[in-house]
Amino acid sequence: MQKENLPTLKIDTIAQSHKALGIAKPKHPLFSVLRFEDLPRVNNDARVRLIFDFYHIVLKKNCPGKIQYGQTPYDFDEGVISFFAPRQVSILEPGDILAKSGWLLMIHPDFFRTFALGKKIKDYAFFEYAVHEALMMSEDEEHSIDVIFQQIEKEYNLPIDAYSQDVVLSNVELLLTYCNRYYNRQFITRKPRHSELLSRVEHVLHEWVRNAAEQGLPTVNVLASQMNLSPNYLSDCLKQLTGQPAQQYIHEKMIEHAKEILATTNLSVSEIAYQLGFGYPQSFSKLFKSKTNQSPLEFRASFN
Repeated sequence: MQKENLPTLKIDTIAQSHKALGIAKPKHPLFSVLRFEDLPRVNNDARVRLIFDFYHIVLKKNCPGKIQYGQTPYDFDEGVISFFAPRQVSILEPGDILAKSGWLLMIHPDFFRTFALGKKIKDYAFFEYAVHEALMMSEDEEHSIDVIFQQIEKEYNLPIDAYSQDVVLSNVELLLTYCNRYYNRQFITRKPRHSELLSRVEHVLHEWVRNAAEQGLPTVNVLASQMNLSPNYLSDCLKQLTGQPAQQYIHEKMIEHAKEILATTNLSVSEIAYQLGFGYPQSFSKLFKSKTNQSPLEFRASFN
């Protein structure tokens, strides 16, 4: 399948983003907070690849149409919030229009690079989620987030002083903490649907392991791609359902399959390692022992 050659729009600064939106220059070079209802209409007649060099937190309200969540389209009246990390590629579809209301927060990494958030922001996996894995909020949750955006907007409009940056970043951290909590709630409330996802994951893994000798070891990225999910989202979802992140879950499933082969066949450890996609038998033996406290041969001997 030929890769689509899309025009790319790369925006390096927040000032460039304001210019593209047709609005006045930002009041601060490294962060900006905007209300969608204050933005001019943006028309788009072709697919465009967008790359920004800074973080986006986007709260959309009164969005037209539906949002795709995994394989399922959802209608919603409450807000939906999305997170974008620097240099993350997104596609603007023809006819895309801005939400009727909501918030757009843009913040450059240089704004908080020397603060605690500079390291902590890497822990918020949802910045690497796909668009269809956005956070859908209840009315109460939306209100809590709305209040924080208002506080950031208030500070944005005040003259800059020695405390401005601290106040803004404190509110951004509070915003991210609330969103972390709400994502946990979303994983729980969608548990029946996620349980279906778990069945699909098990099926995909089973088929992959059966052909691992030709395909190689299953990875989180490969599994996520098969599930049409981002790796971070899949890992977080599996952690809620199984108590294990995706990589650990994959290892557990491979060890289960290895145990079955060891108990029911006379294949050598090297043959089993190759069958499971390992390049070196030592790597297989090391993983097996780390998970079972036994070597493969010790495990096999326990059945004789």
